[in-house]
Amino acid sequence: MSNRFLSIASAAILAAGVMQAQAEELSLEERIAKGLALTEDRNAGNCFACHGAEGAELPGNSGPPFIMMQMRFPDREVLKAQIADPRVRNPNTNMPPYGAHYILTDQELDWVVDYVHSL
Repeated sequence: MSNRFLSIASAAILAAGVMQAQAEELSLEERIAKGLALTEDRNAGNCFACHGAEGAELPGNSGPPFIMMQMRFPDREVLKAQIADPRVRNPNTNMPPYGAHYILTDQELDWVVDYVHSL
């Protein structure tokens, strides 16, 4: 491998580490706010096209509403897995696999889970 390739790869790894460190420094409220923004964004999560939630503008009703989420998903990682690839639990789902199809990054998935789990 060339030194140039190694330098580019090293810079990418360093940048990813810095982004992760910055993300970990966010408070829960900041992570929830970022998750809400992604959930509302029609070019990202667009969750309200199918799911209802208190305060959502023009929510859909083809997916289950976002209510009592901590009771329904006591394990936050189960909720994240459901959002990342809902086909695992329901192969006939209409919900996009946000993680498996790289619609959202892993960090964005965490923020969406922070928001949804707070409801």
